[in-house]
Amino acid sequence: MSTARTAKGHLDRTADVPEWVGPALESVLGRVAVTRTEVADRFPLFADSRSGQWTTTGRGSWTGGFWAGLLWLRARHTGQETDREAALRCTGRLTDWVDADTATRGLIFWYGTALADTPEAAALRARAARACRDAYDSELGLVPWGSAFGGPRLLARVDGVPGMVPLLASVDPQAARSHLHRHLELCAGEGPSCWSWRYERPVGWAPCDDPPRGWSRGRAWLLLAVADAAHRLKTDDLAEAVGRLLQEPAVPPADAAHPDGPLDTSAAAITTVALLRLGHRDQAVALLEELVSTHVTADGRLLNGCYDLASGTATQHELVWGDFFLAYALAALAGLVDPHDA
Repeated sequence: MSTARTAKGHLDRTADVPEWVGPALESVLGRVAVTRTEVADRFPLFADSRSGQWTTTGRGSWTGGFWAGLLWLRARHTGQETDREAALRCTGRLTDWVDADTATRGLIFWYGTALADTPEAAALRARAARACRDAYDSELGLVPWGSAFGGPRLLARVDGVPGMVPLLASVDPQAARSHLHRHLELCAGEGPSCWSWRYERPVGWAPCDDPPRGWSRGRAWLLLAVADAAHRLKTDDLAEAVGRLLQEPAVPPADAAHPDGPLDTSAAAITTVALLRLGHRDQAVALLEELVSTHVTADGRLLNGCYDLASGTATQHELVWGDFFLAYALAALAGLVDPHDA
């Protein structure tokens, strides 16, 4: 495959890229600029499908890193200093989460810093990685879910694995490997999947009902973490896990127990990135094409994401992490980033 550098410095692989990828990427990253103006110094969380108006948070919650990551993707795409400055400011505002007791620090700091190219972002990522290593519980074999968002602290939740694996791997590969494998044993072992487990002494691990067993994003999150581990931990014992987690690529219902209910395009977007990292390019392209042709608006909004079906929260909305993984997968196909950059 021949490649060349464009004026913006990234790889040009247009001969191998479907013709819809470039316009879709341009549209999605154009939406980032609109969102940046609308939310100002707040963090976007989810947006109404009709009005496009964002519900925002002041500190970013567990999704803040995806907004920073989107800003860094736009900065790479445009090469504009104003876009780069906006990304850098946003990444700096994640600092308050370094010492928060939550396994979602993997999502916050890996995706919020991995695409950055500044010493400040690298230092923040290293500081967060050390804090997560310090939170590693050798008895449990993982970094617990934590208490930052309320509820029991000693949980193993599948959304505490992606991001955490590469973050821990940068300072303690053994802790990263243990964190992943403990979640694989609990969440994707023999029998039906269960995405959250509570540790109770002296009983041990007990399954939780929230998130529900049919939660499609649980499978996507864990597949992404496995894809990260296969690359960053240089391990060859994950083929069985990949086989259990891979399904026919399609936009899934938010909850498999409600097949006629809302879809979750964010689960599909996450899956596309995992597929690219695992080398399943054709499947990733097919799934991306379905997203772009059916669920992305002309102004770059990925609709039909489901934040939380059980509570009825944002069940058919644009979700900031759905936008991030869609943009990242498109950028990887276009040669703007490597599939393993973040």
